[in-house]
Amino acid sequence: MDSKCARPARSLPAAIVLTLTLAACTGAKTPNSAPQAPQVSVVTVHRGSVPVTTELPGRTSAYLVAQVRARVDGIVLKRDFNEGSEVRAGQRLYQIDPAPYQALLNSATASLQKAQANLASTTSQAERYKVLAAANAVSQQDYDNAVSSQGQAAADVATGQASIRTAQINLGYTSVLSPITGRIGVSQVTQGAYVQASAATLMATVQQIDPIYVDLTQASVEGLQLRRDVAAGRLKLSGPNQAKVTLFLEDGTQYPGAGSLQFTDITVDQGTGSVTVRAIFPNPRSVLLPGMFVRARIEEGVDDNAILVPQVGVTHDPTGQATALVVGPDNKVTVHTLQLRGTSGNQWIVEKGLDDGDRVIVAGVQKVQPGSLVRAVESQPADAASTPSSPLTGVPGPTAQRPKPASGALVARAK
Repeated sequence: MDSKCARPARSLPAAIVLTLTLAACTGAKTPNSAPQAPQVSVVTVHRGSVPVTTELPGRTSAYLVAQVRARVDGIVLKRDFNEGSEVRAGQRLYQIDPAPYQALLNSATASLQKAQANLASTTSQAERYKVLAAANAVSQQDYDNAVSSQGQAAADVATGQASIRTAQINLGYTSVLSPITGRIGVSQVTQGAYVQASAATLMATVQQIDPIYVDLTQASVEGLQLRRDVAAGRLKLSGPNQAKVTLFLEDGTQYPGAGSLQFTDITVDQGTGSVTVRAIFPNPRSVLLPGMFVRARIEEGVDDNAILVPQVGVTHDPTGQATALVVGPDNKVTVHTLQLRGTSGNQWIVEKGLDDGDRVIVAGVQKVQPGSLVRAVESQPADAASTPSSPLTGVPGPTAQRPKPASGALVARAK
C-alpha cells in the first residue's frame, strides 16, 4: 500500500477519509483483473443404436387410371352411373345409339349368306367338271375356271365372316363399359351429345385408389445412397424385413395404414436433380385421394454405431457443409465438419466428424469464435429441446423431420 493509502489527512473526518482511501485502493487494482471466459451450454455425445429414417415429400396417385373414350361415332342416349360412385369392371356407363351399327351388322350377315350360297353353287360345279374333265367331256380350261370360281366364292365367305365380326365389335362399342373397378369422376358428356371415334372423345375417367401409390421426391444423392442400401441388403423392398413406410397427411396427422417401397426411378429430373421413389399403401376407406400432398417416413433400419446431435448444435457454412462447434479438453472451441446421415426426432445422425465424448455447443454460439476459451456447462434436456433452430439449407442428407417432445432431445447422452 502506498503513502496515500497509509496516511489519511487529519483535516477530514475519519469516516470520509476511510471511504476515499478504500475507493482509491480498489480503483488502482481494477486494470489488473483478467476478463472471464464466456459461458456456453454443451451436450456430450456418445455412440448408440438409432433407427435410421428418411422423410420425403410426395403426392398420391391412383393405382389404376382408365380414361373412358368413345370408340364409335354416335349420339349418347343414356348415362348409367352416378358421378363419384364406385363402378365395377364390365359395368355399362353409357349407351350410344346402336341403330346404325345394327343395320351394318344385318347387311354384313346378308352378304355372308349370299357368299355362302355362291360357294355352294361353285363347289358343285367344280365337282361336276372334275368328272367330266376326266372323261374329256369338257375342256381342261373349263374345269380350271370352275375351280377358280369356287376359290373366289370361299374368299367371299371369309370376307363376309370378317365383316360380320367387325359389325359385331362396333355394335358392342355402343355400350360403353368400365374397363376397371374403381371410382368414376365427372361425366364429360351428357345425354344427346355427339361423340366421335376419330377424335377419341373423352367421356369419363375411372380410377382405382385401393391400394394407392405415393410418389416421393428424393434428391439424386439420397437416391444413390438408397440404392446402395438396397444392394447391400441394409434395406429390404420385399419379404418380412422390408422397409416400412409411414405416411403423414397434409394436416400433419399420421395415416393409420403402413406402406411398402416399390421401386426407385432410374431417371433424374434435370431441372430439379431429383428422382421418384414409389411406395404403395392400402386405402380401404378412400382417405387418400389422387393428387394429395403427403410426407412419408422410410424406416431404413438401425444404426448401432451412431452419434446424435441436437439440431440446434449444427450449422452450415456458405458451401452448405454441416459444421459444429466443439469444446476440447483444454476448453477451447474448435470447428468440426460433419457428415450427416439423417434425423432421429429433433436430432441429427452424424456419420463422421465427431467422436464419442465430444462436447458440442448448443447455446451461446454467438459469444465464441474458433480458438477462444470458454466455460462449458452441460445443457439440460429441456433447454436443448426448447431452443429454436433456424431453417437449414443445403443439407447433404434426408429432409429434417418434425421436432419430437423434449424428453427425447438428449438421447445421445445415454451411455
